[in-house]
Amino acid sequence: MKIQRLILKDLHDHLSRKEITLITGPRQAGKTTLMKELIGEINRAGKRTLFLDLDFEPDKIHLESQNALIDRIRLEFGDSPGTVFIDEIQRKINSGIFLKGLYDRDLPIKFVITGSGSLELKEKIHESLFGRKRIFEVLPVSFLELADYQTEYRYSTKLEEFFRLEPEGYSRMLKSYLDYGGYPKVVLEATHQERLNQVNEIYSSYINRDIVSLLGLDQPDAFSRMIRFLAAHTGRLTDFAEIARATGISVPTVKKYIWYAEKTYILKVVTPYHTNKVKEITKSPVYYFTDLGFRNFILGEFGNASSTSDAGFLFQNLVFLELLCLAGHHAWNVHYWRTADGAEVDFVLDRKNSLLPVEVKYSTLSAPLITRSMRSFIEKYRPGEAWVVSPVYRNEIMINDCQVKFIPFSTLAHQHISKWRT
Repeated sequence: MKIQRLILKDLHDHLSRKEITLITGPRQAGKTTLMKELIGEINRAGKRTLFLDLDFEPDKIHLESQNALIDRIRLEFGDSPGTVFIDEIQRKINSGIFLKGLYDRDLPIKFVITGSGSLELKEKIHESLFGRKRIFEVLPVSFLELADYQTEYRYSTKLEEFFRLEPEGYSRMLKSYLDYGGYPKVVLEATHQERLNQVNEIYSSYINRDIVSLLGLDQPDAFSRMIRFLAAHTGRLTDFAEIARATGISVPTVKKYIWYAEKTYILKVVTPYHTNKVKEITKSPVYYFTDLGFRNFILGEFGNASSTSDAGFLFQNLVFLELLCLAGHHAWNVHYWRTADGAEVDFVLDRKNSLLPVEVKYSTLSAPLITRSMRSFIEKYRPGEAWVVSPVYRNEIMINDCQVKFIPFSTLAHQHISKWRT
């Protein structure tokens, strides 16, 4: 049984658009699998496709120049329309200019492109293809995609009800996701050792191919030390000088390496929200990992991280990933809030000055408790709504004119999944 990815519907809908469909995301997140599912759909409809892979040596000759690719397309399609799929475009030097030239020839061809993170893909290609592409970011399998798969799609339209009626099953799935993350190859394995083997291969491939070869770093050990430090400080304020001291590399190099980690989709950054630069002084970013299993593997906690003292920050990372998806669909910006006197809120969703503060609590709640920091934020900014996300607790209270919703994580995640099913 295969894992059904929610983003597939959006990708399918975009096939009718002239724009280049650009599928990006971390290595082994499932981009090529999604591409092949699209190919299958198109072929079953009786339409023509061409698949080329820049990791496959015989295909490279057809991608050496624009004319070489056009010749190959005409051999396959003649003058008829068709869809061309190119996998691992980051292997192509000046890929943005290459694709722009093809697009601007106004061929009767739809291009669907995938690529893992790289400087070329994240920077130059976006500039070259301005107005000519739409980006679809594929991250590892989400919690509800995992739950849907593990329940064999029997409850796809009523997962929230399943979680309510089967609390032990929900708890078991949540723990599993916190421990192992969502890389598809990890999800599909049945035993801890097989999952460990898969994540080890993903990490080794990332370091050796994306970091050493693709980005040309000559100190992969230093990069690994830096990533390990960030893994141990997930969700905490980042002190670049502290990282430099702990890893033995300079502050400029630390910043450069973190930038590389962001561009290769391993890390996501959260910046502070502030309107008063005197009282809300911190400018330090906070970093989260795009996959929890990857983060746990780096720390030697793969498979048991939910039982460590950092489980609260791990759950906070998971909530962040769901908020990130919601923010992308609703044009929100995700920040955190911290003042000089120590008040802090985990996340602040900001859309045109409409604010939604979000606190994360991994501990078991039995009453609607509000932290002093959340009260402080509500009093200062007077949002109409605030969220407190925990594993299972549900309630609502009013503070001044603010409706504070205590939301189970499954409900938050369901808002994510509902976007594709409405």
